[in-house]
Amino acid sequence: MTWVVTGAGGMLGRDVLRCAGDDTIGLTRRDLDVTDREAVLAALRALRPSVVVNCAAWTAVDDAESREPDALAVNGTAVRHLAEACALVGCALVHVSTDYVFDGHARVPYAEGAVPGPRTAYGRTKLAGERAVLELLPERGYVVRTAWLYGAGGANFVRTMIRLEASRPQVDVVDDQRGQPTWSADVAGRIVRLVGAPPGVYHATNSGDGTWYDLARETFRLLGADPGRVRPTTSAAFPRPAPRPAYSVLGHARWREADLPPLRDWREALTEGFGALVAACR
Repeated sequence: MTWVVTGAGGMLGRDVLRCAGDDTIGLTRRDLDVTDREAVLAALRALRPSVVVNCAAWTAVDDAESREPDALAVNGTAVRHLAEACALVGCALVHVSTDYVFDGHARVPYAEGAVPGPRTAYGRTKLAGERAVLELLPERGYVVRTAWLYGAGGANFVRTMIRLEASRPQVDVVDDQRGQPTWSADVAGRIVRLVGAPPGVYHATNSGDGTWYDLARETFRLLGADPGRVRPTTSAAFPRPAPRPAYSVLGHARWREADLPPLRDWREALTEGFGALVAACR
């Protein structure tokens, strides 16, 4: 099969390119403006892929609060363009979404079928993209929600903690937001294995859960540093334009339908990927 990856210059896009094989075509922002409907239609007609993986996204969560139309153009309208083009070409579309489509008030993991209720502009725009895929590609559309993503190929929390460990005696990290730290390479591998499974919504996060404080302490431990140098604090200490979900743990029940296990525990994934993360910070 021929795969096309949009947003191929980003952290997850690069990992999907590595996992999908030699016939994969990566399209960066310079190669394809996904907000241009005619350009999207022309590109997919010319390439005739079997699968499109959409990793293109507006990811500036706070900026989306004051620039929601701009974020919607990328996270919502552009996804509709891709879904329309995939329907015309007859190919599958895997669209990467987020935990921000939920309100963050739950106390048990959000099931794939849980009713969304975004509290931020970013979440609203990502939900618009999800709905476009499920509406236009009911037989060939996949929505893959992920969260707390880190990897060697882009800026993220773990790489920030690696740098701060080397420059600060102590680091204050919030301990009142709970989620699932997720290695981008694990998500990429699962996306590649997902196509051919029943269409719909899947949650691709590493198993287990923890807070940002837990993740920072684990990062320091893997560096051989004293985890006690990480001090817990609250979200109120770091006010942001967009409220962060207090609870972002996602359930993984749908993987049984695809005959695939949930992704492994986040600590195991972090340990395996840690060498590449440290190298990326040098």
